Amino acid sequence: MKHSEYMELYRKLSTPEDIDFLAENFGYGKELLLVIYTQRVTRDATKRYYRVKDQAKRLLRMWQDGQSFVQIARRYDFPPVLTAMMIMEQRKVSRKQFWKLVSDPGLSGDAGLRKDLQQALKDDIVYSPSGVETQYARGRWGEKMLTDWLDARGLQYRTEKQLKSEYDKTPDVLLHKPIEWNGSKNYWIESKAIVGDPVEIKRHIRKQLGPYWEIFGDGIVVYWFGFVDDVKLEVPKGISMVDQRFFERDDVVPLPQTVKRVGSS
Repeated sequence: MKHSEYMELYRKLSTPEDIDFLAENFGYGKELLLVIYTQRVTRDATKRYYRVKDQAKRLLRMWQDGQSFVQIARRYDFPPVLTAMMIMEQRKVSRKQFWKLVSDPGLSGDAGLRKDLQQALKDDIVYSPSGVETQYARGRWGEKMLTDWLDARGLQYRTEKQLKSEYDKTPDVLLHKPIEWNGSKNYWIESKAIVGDPVEIKRHIRKQLGPYWEIFGDGIVVYWFGFVDDVKLEVPKGISMVDQRFFERDDVVPLPQTVKRVGSS
């Protein structure tokens, strides 16, 4: 994906409704648009969190004057669930109590608050429990796609869970034998069920991919929803970026005679 195309989508995805509009009118997949929308919302919320929180007393007054969590959130261009949390904290509701209410608004004995929370949960497709679960499910989907591909080729590996006790930094899979790709022997593969834009790629290199390369040698990161490929980034030479098309190739590794997964007898 070209950076200009990605940024155009990024700018246009300001509300959940924009996902349906762009999918119906421009032919983009809804899951791709949801991924980009989620990246935009979480990135913006992280950047502006404390600036909005500084206005928490004002948010509470607006809510007490009859405005809903969603109305206040839209005014500040901020996620409704996080907006509600800031307001409830002003009412001395702990975060633990708040997230219990978010998980089950019916626990609230206040019918007005219950309705307000339900509306916020419906409107917030990123920070609501269903939104968070969608993100986790997408991550699990990407990891399963990866391990299914390895299993089908009889490639032995250890998973992140199996590596945790040995290493501080662990990729999703560490291969028993490297695979040849992009002119190097690759010992590990990391799965990212997002779009790799410059911001995400730089963060991943700093926090994960760079350390993996230093510990394990050359490796591959797969961005299942594609990555921006026309922006020059300082990517270590031993790290290859691929998308889903990589796993459709026949020339990456030969299909062996037998299929055996690590740990199987």
